Amino acid sequence: MSNDRKLREQADTAIETYQEIVKQDPYRQAFHMSPPVGLLNDPNGWIQWRGTYHLYFQWMPFHTGHGAKFWGHFSSDNLVEWKLEPTALTPSDWFDRSGCYSGSAIDYDGKMKVYYTGNVKDEKGQRQTYQCSAETVDGIHFVKNGVEIELPQGYTPHFRDPKVWKNGGQWYMVVGAQTEDRFGCVVLFESKDAKEWEFRGELSHSTREEFGYLGYMWECPDLFTLDGQEVLLFSPQGVEADGIDYNNLYQTGYVVGKLDYQQAQFQHNRFQELDRGFEFYAPQTMCDEKGRRLLVGWMGCPDPEEKIQPTHQYHWVHCMTIPRELSLEHGKLIQRPVEELTDLRTGQRYNEQVTKQTDFTIDRASEVQVNGPIEEVNVLDYARLVYDPDRGLLTLTRPAYGDGTVESRSCRLPQGVQQLQFYIDRSSVEIFVNGGEEVFTSRLFADPDVRTFEVKPRESIAADVQIWSLRDNVIHF
Repeated sequence: MSNDRKLREQADTAIETYQEIVKQDPYRQAFHMSPPVGLLNDPNGWIQWRGTYHLYFQWMPFHTGHGAKFWGHFSSDNLVEWKLEPTALTPSDWFDRSGCYSGSAIDYDGKMKVYYTGNVKDEKGQRQTYQCSAETVDGIHFVKNGVEIELPQGYTPHFRDPKVWKNGGQWYMVVGAQTEDRFGCVVLFESKDAKEWEFRGELSHSTREEFGYLGYMWECPDLFTLDGQEVLLFSPQGVEADGIDYNNLYQTGYVVGKLDYQQAQFQHNRFQELDRGFEFYAPQTMCDEKGRRLLVGWMGCPDPEEKIQPTHQYHWVHCMTIPRELSLEHGKLIQRPVEELTDLRTGQRYNEQVTKQTDFTIDRASEVQVNGPIEEVNVLDYARLVYDPDRGLLTLTRPAYGDGTVESRSCRLPQGVQQLQFYIDRSSVEIFVNGGEEVFTSRLFADPDVRTFEVKPRESIAADVQIWSLRDNVIHF
């Protein structure tokens, strides 16, 4: 039996062994993509191919910790219902035996081609890294091509997460990297045939004057064009907290500018955080057949707190965000839930106008829209969203996983809160502020029996509240 087949059978056995335990978890998500068992992290190979949406993902099927990652696979025809497909990639070869790390997908010569990082560690923990590829004719069964790019000089083996796209007849790849002097950066490769790659240099670096200093490693880069400008999305590690900014252990954000493809030079502005919540990392985007730039992120972060989430005892941990459509407005990325998500609604529970603090009873899978100036929202007696007009800050608080102390994340909103949209699942909340101007993405482990949603308008000014119950069991395993 081949090593690949053996690993696939072991992953299938893990699903069969624990699937009933996973289903018993009161925090098991209703409409967010979650692993069938084990640990899920970065989205990979996010693409619409031959009309079907494919989202591959980093997956450890054997336990709820990190390790030699597989690529799991969800597919969908409508961005609402998702089907778990057979395992896409296993760490079965010499060039990826310690993990098939993150990467991307393209439509190439009638096939889907994926690029990923092969991670290799020896018995002393010394790391080697390779940028690899694999191909499929049906989106499900892959044949590995092996190594396409080895580590260039000047970089440590922390060199990973290839994102590939086409521009002007040429293929391009960005890779997250760490220089030998321990600074984070993104590098660019170019190819005529998407097989033989030429190193073009660094597009940005953590010591550029736009940053001052932005960490020792940049992960999961993604470069794309919106409104005639290039956006570089990436996740820097090693950035210290600064007031209300950079409060998670690792960050995710973007810069906007103009890429000179011929000179391989990228002029861009300052770094902006993409999400202000507690759990958001390693997002990936793609352009679908409608021309929309769609994003999915990992609702998690590689930090010590992930080890004490309550779902571990049910043999699974982490999930993806809902799909979001991006636009660029006045130099800022705006995120909005994709329009297809209205198909999650099963019925409207409330459509009311309130002028004072009002409690609503909701289902644990719900969408809530609040229009009007808001002072405070209380979600399931667990998370509070409060606006401070004197400071122009919107702050989300919740109990910490470990000791229950109150922790907070904030964003600047000098013009106030005029509109809020909540997607509440059994163990998460995604809050879109003022039409996606800001977003808070967070896990939410409230008492499973609590159903309270409380709204307090500001200065007794009327606010419109609409609440819908959402479908369950749209993730098919």
